[in-house]
Amino acid sequence: MRRAGVGIIGYGFMGKVHAFGYRGIPFYYDPPPLEVRLVGVATSSPETAEAARLHGGFEVGTSDWRRLIERKDIAIVDICSPNPLHAEQLRAAMTAGKHIYCDKPLTVTMEEAEEVRVAMAGWKGIGQVVFHNRFFSGVLRAKQLIDEGFLGTPIGFRAVYLHGGSVDPSVPLKWKLRASEGGGVIRDLGSHLLDLVDWLAGPIVEIRAETRILHPTRPDGRGGVREVDAEDQVIFTARLAGGAIGTLEASKIATGAEDDLRVEINGTRGAIRFDLMQPDFVEMFSLSDADMPLGGTRGWKRVAALNRYPAPAGFPSARATSGWLRGHVHCQYTFLQAVAEGRQPDPSLARGIEVQRLMESAAKSVKTGAWQKVPRGA
Repeated sequence: MRRAGVGIIGYGFMGKVHAFGYRGIPFYYDPPPLEVRLVGVATSSPETAEAARLHGGFEVGTSDWRRLIERKDIAIVDICSPNPLHAEQLRAAMTAGKHIYCDKPLTVTMEEAEEVRVAMAGWKGIGQVVFHNRFFSGVLRAKQLIDEGFLGTPIGFRAVYLHGGSVDPSVPLKWKLRASEGGGVIRDLGSHLLDLVDWLAGPIVEIRAETRILHPTRPDGRGGVREVDAEDQVIFTARLAGGAIGTLEASKIATGAEDDLRVEINGTRGAIRFDLMQPDFVEMFSLSDADMPLGGTRGWKRVAALNRYPAPAGFPSARATSGWLRGHVHCQYTFLQAVAEGRQPDPSLARGIEVQRLMESAAKSVKTGAWQKVPRGA
């Protein structure tokens, strides 16, 4: 079995999730594609770096992420830092010839994404962007059904990703609520929605968007207040290549929402829908089912995807329910599998640039109030 040392940049919530995934993969997949060694972790200060080293079981901790990239015993650089740091860290990891696992969004701006694209031209590594919502068993089964033609031609769709954490005006102005720091729901939740719809039923060829900021000011955490410049809510209208039109909403001001991601796609032959709060299932409706007598067998059916991931997955049981972390674990597994096989995964870093183009088109629409064609690059 091949071995690979990993260095994680950033050890907030997502850094912990990724460390858990690397540790858990050998249990879920026997054998794992790579034997992973958690070599190092980088955070913003020596104190938090040492705490992260102890918590995650890393060999070294540092307050300088460049030290991880320089290490010869680190083959994989896992980027979990705040969005504005991604572009520089991506380019540095590419220059060092590392494999890269990067949280979404890939970069803050399209200009940064283009710089990364240029750097990729001379890079020989393997890279994946973390669109983990693709990797729940229900979504994977939905993708299989769509690729097999179950839907027919898409007619319409609606997708939402709703949180309620920013409803309270006393929530302090952290970086995810600041546009200058790469925050806002277009990049945070909207990137997931755009990737899912585009991947499942796309491509998206045109987009229009409107945004809202609920509270114009928030506490700055130091006794003062600051102006909010990042959107709390965005509603997209999108058109697919085949003519289907649908809506997407990303919001952190949806009172009562937890981590509510729902997607429904209607086609000429059937329909499919998925709910992240029930990630082990996908619902399907087929027009080929008889509707007579008395309704026949036509209606929505719930498919139990559960833990039926492909081999070598087998833990804890195919019939067992999974949970939110399971999507992350399978996302990381596909990356390690790609590294072991020497091929680019899906979603690759190039896919991250494609989603950046979708977000950029939406941002332009907010400014102009008009539909925007989505440019597609190499």
